[in-house]
Amino acid sequence: MAELGLTNRKGQGPVDPDAPPAKAGQETGPGGILPLELDAVSYEVEGRRLVDGISLRLNPGRRTVLLGHNGAGKSITLRLCHGLLKPTSGEVRWLGPLGRNAREHQAMVFQRPVLLRRSALANITYALGLKGIPAAKRTGLAMEALGRVGLESLARTPARVLSGGEQQRLALARAWALDPEVLFLDEPTASLDPAAARKVEETIQGFHQAGMTIVLTTHDMAEARRLADDVYFIHQGKLWEQSGAAGFFRNPRTREARAFLSGELPL
Repeated sequence: MAELGLTNRKGQGPVDPDAPPAKAGQETGPGGILPLELDAVSYEVEGRRLVDGISLRLNPGRRTVLLGHNGAGKSITLRLCHGLLKPTSGEVRWLGPLGRNAREHQAMVFQRPVLLRRSALANITYALGLKGIPAAKRTGLAMEALGRVGLESLARTPARVLSGGEQQRLALARAWALDPEVLFLDEPTASLDPAAARKVEETIQGFHQAGMTIVLTTHDMAEARRLADDVYFIHQGKLWEQSGAAGFFRNPRTREARAFLSGELPL
């Protein structure tokens, strides 16, 4: 299952929410799979270019938001980063010491979580089993993960009868149990009501505070303001702007970004 990954998480220290993304050659923290670099990456389907020459760099300890309209190319870019898709051209490179084994050190949670026809607890213990965690440890680790997202009382409930928000938090708990260095999230609150979305955002914030690097897509500017350290603005498959979140929302540099923030950018 593409959502599953395992690593040893490392805290990255305090984050400056107004700092721009680090540049090549800057110190980016202890060893792991990061930084991640996309170099002129494009992706085509039947001759249609859905991602067009994107170059970016993701660094440890940051909350990075890929922001743009629905259909802008955000989710495809996220899947290219995660490795679910292979670029038509360009390169995706994990530059950290463990980069050759990057798939073992990351996880992805989708807008509609992929859940098994089992209890909430069994969804997590099954994933732990796939990673070779001893059976004697699985239930304890799974219950700890459910507690982390406030679902311990629903451990024996079938996953597929949980509410949408509970299912999303279960998917996040499963990712937490597998301890990824990098967590990719595709529109994690897009289909949720405000109360459920708030709980999911709180869970994401808690993961980040514990040392996890977060990369997520959203079209919701308010959510991006709440969650982002760095913003990468994508429109029509191209990366138009990248900067620290505070600077992006205060003074975007491109006409396209300004139009998006004012609600005037054509789809």
